[in-house]
Amino acid sequence: MEGILPLFKPKGITSHDCVFKLRKILKMKRIGHTGTLDPDVTGVLPICLGRATKVAEYITDAGKAYEGEVTIGYSTTTEDASGETVEVRKVTNSFTRKEILSVLESLTGEITQTPPMYSAVKVNGKRLYEYARQGISVERPTRRVRIYSIELLDDRDLFSGELIQFRFRVSCSKGTYIRTLAVMIGEKLGFPAHMSELIRIQSASFSLQDCLTLEEVETFVQEGTLTEKIKPLESALSHLPKYTINDTVAKKVKNGAVLPIPSQLSEVEGPIAVETESGMALAIYEHHQQKQGLMKPVKVIRNELL
Repeated sequence: MEGILPLFKPKGITSHDCVFKLRKILKMKRIGHTGTLDPDVTGVLPICLGRATKVAEYITDAGKAYEGEVTIGYSTTTEDASGETVEVRKVTNSFTRKEILSVLESLTGEITQTPPMYSAVKVNGKRLYEYARQGISVERPTRRVRIYSIELLDDRDLFSGELIQFRFRVSCSKGTYIRTLAVMIGEKLGFPAHMSELIRIQSASFSLQDCLTLEEVETFVQEGTLTEKIKPLESALSHLPKYTINDTVAKKVKNGAVLPIPSQLSEVEGPIAVETESGMALAIYEHHQQKQGLMKPVKVIRNELL
């Protein structure tokens, strides 16, 4: 069995838990997920099966979309609802819709984030959450991320109360912490805040509509129909630029040949999916750093089929 299984990750378990459960259900070891979701977060978690684990990073590196809720009025250690309360400050003034929209607009585009202490980012070979659990505070590296869009999912004209909550939809680059984004929204409004709810609605080309629950996977396995639900390996690369080759060139790709960059891809930065005329993905290429006008393979996906 190979391909992509878009899974709906339930609340209360880790992404690794999902992989562990699927290994038991599918009775196979070669399974990997494509970007960790916190235990409290639900939604799209593409799972790579068999040979598709080779392309997991290209799903992880693709854009994501989320729907979340920010609570203005208190902050937490983890920047989400699962953490201990750090600062409480009752909201004493109201915010107009225009003010909220202005804050969201100011956070659109390229922004700088500092990962939360309770995160999997590594500092000196150790994950930040390991330091946090020991009560050790370390300097965290900032990162540049891109927010493509933020949409307010609330039709109120005036936001008021000691606690203010509203939902939003965000489309963003890899590496974005939506928890931290919620905190940043609060900071711009002048109050402590945290992310009180989050669901990932899209990862690369996979959306909620594509997803199966763990229970559904188990049912389809029992019925013998799961293979019909698995997405082809190529669906993980649908967002990448493509280079279609003939059988003669395909034999060279099998052996990791360096190829001339086709004119239509000369301006491309990043990975290029090389595929057969029938649409079968063979390899991932990138522009050669030392040899101008050429591109080299960074990963051969299929070679025994050529």
